[in-house]
Amino acid sequence: MEPEPSAEPTKVADIEHGRPKRARGIYLLPNLFTTAALFAGFFGVLAAMNDQFEKAAIAIFVAMVLDGLDGRVARLTNTQSAFGAEYDSLSDMVAFGLAPSLVMYEWTLSNLGKLGWLAAFIYTAGAALRLARFNSQLDTADKRFFTGLPSPSAAAILAGAVWVGVDNDLPSEPLAWVAVFLTGGAGLLMVSNILFHSFKQIDFKGKVPFISIVAVMLGFAVILWDPPIVLFAVFLLYTLSGPLLALRRLARKRRAK
Repeated sequence: MEPEPSAEPTKVADIEHGRPKRARGIYLLPNLFTTAALFAGFFGVLAAMNDQFEKAAIAIFVAMVLDGLDGRVARLTNTQSAFGAEYDSLSDMVAFGLAPSLVMYEWTLSNLGKLGWLAAFIYTAGAALRLARFNSQLDTADKRFFTGLPSPSAAAILAGAVWVGVDNDLPSEPLAWVAVFLTGGAGLLMVSNILFHSFKQIDFKGKVPFISIVAVMLGFAVILWDPPIVLFAVFLLYTLSGPLLALRRLARKRRAK
């Protein structure tokens, strides 16, 4: 999850030396989840350096879950803060910017020499620019859509590809060119102006039909059937949905003219 708008730290009424004194300390609970997500991304890099690519890919997906929880926990417990938002962005940069590109580089991109590390850098730079743009547009952006591919989804594409390859014993060297396309393409999509659905309009607190719970159970069953392939396919479809919807909107505009 990307950082949500947050309240400024509370100012203490006492005045010292003519300046307002800010309250000390940070909220523990949401920042624990953020720290855990940061650690998962860091662990993914260490695992890849030791050729434990399956563990590295799983660590990135774990970071995605933890990153999705910290913002919701902060809102539910009313513990949002400016510090938490900034810390979440830094954690995202490690877990979804650096870690996926380094894991992919260690797995196969290193076989292509300079082209490999160039693709990894394009992804990392794209993630950094994506997060900076998101933070600067928090107050004006349409909450229904993300502008550019969200960094967790881009990370899932890379981590899912590595996990599928390792789980199916696919040789990494012949897949290097596919990895260049995935890595560079994900990096460019993050800084594009293509809109992706945010699903923030879904009301998790309201009542839903009973069939919705059945659908959720079936979804978990499908994921458990083959986690690498299912997760990679889901996030690949989400990634493709943005360009496809953009082409659809363009076609409608042309017909309208």
